[in-house]
Amino acid sequence: MRCSNLGLEMASVAGYTSGMKTAISIPDDVFEQADALARELKQSRSQLYARAVREYVARHSADKVTAALNSVCDQVAAEDSAFIAESARQAGERIEW
Repeated sequence: MRCSNLGLEMASVAGYTSGMKTAISIPDDVFEQADALARELKQSRSQLYARAVREYVARHSADKVTAALNSVCDQVAAEDSAFIAESARQAGERIEW
């Protein structure tokens, strides 16, 4: 990028600021812990919060998948139970008691 009125060349810096910006309120102790962790990991707080939210969403999205699979399994089990019950009834009719 060139700043023509100053005659200066400016490097285009790709930062982590692209995307949605939002303001949140968190307890002071959580902020302090997050700030210390961001420094330890040598990343910005924005990067740390984005990673944390991404991981949280991914972990809870799995809950939706699990719930959907459980629902399918319940439906199949109900159909299997009806089939098994009918098969047992028919087999029972063919047996001499």
